[in-house]
Parts: sequence; structure tokens; C-alpha cells
Amino acid sequence: MSKSIYVSIAQLVEKSVEAALIEPNDSIYARNQLLGLLQLKDYEENSNLPTDVTIPDLVEEIMNYAVKNGTIENILDEKEIFSAKIMNCFLSKPSEVNKTFYNLYNEDPKLATDYFYELSKNSNYIQMKRISNNIQFKTTTPYGDLDITINLSKPEKDPEQIKREKALKQTINYPKCLLCAENEGYVGRIGHPARSNHRIIEVPLEGERWYLQYSPYVYYNEHSIVFAGEHRDMKISRATFERLTAFIEKFPHYFIGSNADLPIVGGSILSHDHYQAGNYMFAMANAPSEFAFDLFSDVNASVVKWPMSVIRLNSGDRNSLVDAATHILERWKVYSDPEAEVYAYTGETPHNTITPIARVHDGLYELDLVLRNNRTTDEHPLGIFHPHADVHHIKKENIGLIEVMGLAVLPPRLKEELDEIKLHLLDGKTAVRDYHKAWVEEIHTTYKSLNASNVNQIVQNALGKKFARVLEDAGVFKTDESGRSAFKRFIGSLNN
Repeated sequence: MSKSIYVSIAQLVEKSVEAALIEPNDSIYARNQLLGLLQLKDYEENSNLPTDVTIPDLVEEIMNYAVKNGTIENILDEKEIFSAKIMNCFLSKPSEVNKTFYNLYNEDPKLATDYFYELSKNSNYIQMKRISNNIQFKTTTPYGDLDITINLSKPEKDPEQIKREKALKQTINYPKCLLCAENEGYVGRIGHPARSNHRIIEVPLEGERWYLQYSPYVYYNEHSIVFAGEHRDMKISRATFERLTAFIEKFPHYFIGSNADLPIVGGSILSHDHYQAGNYMFAMANAPSEFAFDLFSDVNASVVKWPMSVIRLNSGDRNSLVDAATHILERWKVYSDPEAEVYAYTGETPHNTITPIARVHDGLYELDLVLRNNRTTDEHPLGIFHPHADVHHIKKENIGLIEVMGLAVLPPRLKEELDEIKLHLLDGKTAVRDYHKAWVEEIHTTYKSLNASNVNQIVQNALGKKFARVLEDAGVFKTDESGRSAFKRFIGSLNN
């Protein structure tokens, strides 16, 4: 006999009580909300036995029942909308979530973020079941242990979904974008994600309205998004450094960083001012200083041993740190070095900007400033300081904040393609894609003893080295002698 929908409902209510989403006295209310969503008029009591089934599994069971019984259609967005509505039955209103957060914050900021992270996972807003499909590992490189992720978490749109999006040709501009505060509790529609179970925390920064949320598809521990209340373009300026350092003052256990504000070197959303934060130690944060230099008397400054071009500043004085970072940004924005192929402008089009990352380290405020340039040429139409053509077989997309810090987010196609490569390395017969052939030959040449017990590790190591090359391509000043000389020329200009 198939599992009764009433058992699934009872188990989801029970699991939600266990996860502290609701109190036991809320159980009947939550159950009735689910019955209403499913258009069920009655309820069959059951023994409500304990279950090892997770909240995401129970949501999927209930959602599948709704599809089977015609409550919703079997297309991606309708199922996503319905699943979010299910979990919204167990969530407090935004004001109550914020009140709980700040009650805990007054005890300890980490208690507050722990609470909100667990809430976001238990409410199925953070898609932990899907995230578990990602392939993740670390690989050793000369720059430290880089993180590799093959992103398999986001569901693919089905043909009917794509057809409907094209047919609708929607002109709706509410919410204005995926990062706007107006997404909180928004039911969703075809072409816009469901957000019924979405909650955000008010985090004022430097007199402005800003908000904290977690990413639905976290790439690292407590992967969060901090976004402006106003819908406005990304911009790196003194105010950016002020807000980043204000945030780590409030949440010293988190880092926070911003994508750059220009196309090619920026992130995927440049239309809404936002940062990414979290409780994770990236390889770049562990990277040592390569050499120090003098800048401001109360600010320590150094170049970091990293494939990209990173200046690290730290100080006990937040204002001095912001002053130093602003000085470097303003000098970099107008800096050109033809010998290093760095030009600040083409006509009136700017090319230089910075990817900044802030953290508290050993009791000091710390800022990493990653120098970026988005100029293109006929030889490198996607960007001179962008992954070059010979590494596009693993990564062609922009190098944003997460990659800058040492975490590769690689395309889903690589899962199957890497399996083909491993088989080919063992049998010499399995076909591999043309764009991987040179790399496979390189692996063959480098590793003489290939067998079933080591091929997986060897391919992972080779992938890590290739990602390090991606980052080297994105570095404005290269890590060789001429590149370091060019870096020192820029540093010398800071004191002129």
C-alpha cells in the first residue's frame, strides 16, 4: 500500500516541531494549513510513528501528491512555488524572526547567525538535499588547498517550463530583481523563483538599510548574501570599504566581500548592490604575505602569495584601514602600465576596479584588495585577465568573488566528462570530448603510473592545477619575475 498523504502531513508537522520551526501547540494549525493547500476537506488520524525521512523528502512526497491529484501542474516553477508554500506554513512572520535573531545577537552574534542558518535550512529555503548532489573536494596547489565544486544542485528547466516562459513574455518588474527585499514571502511566478519561505534579517550598515539572507544554494558554510534595501547598481567606493568593515564589526566571525563592479570581472548580478559573506576559511585567507611595503603608518600592507593580484591591509584602526583602501582604489582606477598590458581606460570606458574582502584576523581589521581589469583584445575577446581559451574546457565563466578566494564553481557537464576521462586514462579507448584531449594527453605524460586505485585522485589533482591556472590568467600582475616587477611599479606609484 502506498504511503498515505495524511502520514506524510503528520510526519512533516512532527519534524517541524523537532526542528523548532513551530511549537507543539502550533501543530493543528500547521496541519490545517497543509490540508488547505492540498484542497483536502478532512484528515485521518494516524499513529504518527517517528520517521527518519527528512523535511525535504517529506516536502517532495506532499508535492508529488499534489501533482498526481491535479492540485498543481507538473512543471518546475509550479512545483517550486507549491513546495515553498508548504514550508511557509511552519515559518514565523519576518518581524518575529528578526526579534528572535536580535535577542540572540545581544548574547552573542554567532548564536544569532547559527539560529538563522538553521532556520533557513530547516525551512527548506536552503536546498540542502539538492546541494548534497554537488561534487566537492580540496586539491593541493602551490597556492594552498583550493576548493573544487562541480555544481549539480540547481534543477534543470523542463521543456514545458521553457515554453511557458517564452510564451508569457512577462513585463512584470516586481520584485525588480532576485536580490530585492520585496522577494521576502513572494509566492513566485513562471520565470521568477518561489520565495514564500524566504526570510531576511535587517542589518543596518553606515546609516543605510541593508539585509542579510542565506543563499538557497550554498557553496560554503553559511554562504550568505548582504544586500542593499535600495535597488541600485553595484559600485566599489569608499562607502564599500566602510560597509564591509562595519559588517565584520557586527559579525566578527564572518568574512564579507564584494564582487567587482564592472562586466567580465564582476559577478552575475551587477544591478543590485550586494556582498557575499559567511563563516568559512578560504585558501586565500590562509595565503601568506609575499612581501610587505610601506603605505600608512598605522596600516600594515603586503602583497599576498596568490595567483591573482592581492594587496592585504590590516589595522586596529578601522578608519585608517578605510583610508588606505580608498587611496589604493582611487590610484588603481586611473593606473596604466603598457608593459603589463594594463590600461585604465579605452576612450571613456573604465577598466580598473577592485574585488575587496574583509575579515577580522588576530584582533585586527583586515582587507584583501584584489586588483581587476576587464580589458579585451582580438586575441582575448572575453578578457585579457580572464580564463584564457586553453582553460575554457573547465571554466569559461567570469571569475567572481568566490573563485577569487579559491573556490572553483565548475559547470555540471564536467561530472560526466571527468568520468569519461578517467575511463580513457585506464582503457585508452573511451571517447573524450575534443576540447579535453590536450589536457588528457598532458595528464598521461605527467603521471606514468595510472590505475583504478589512483585515477580519481590524479584527475582531481589535475583539475585543481587547471583551476590554479584559471586564477593565474585572471591575475593582473603575473606571479613571474616580470609580473612582480610590474606589481612593484604600481605599489611605488601609491606613495608618489
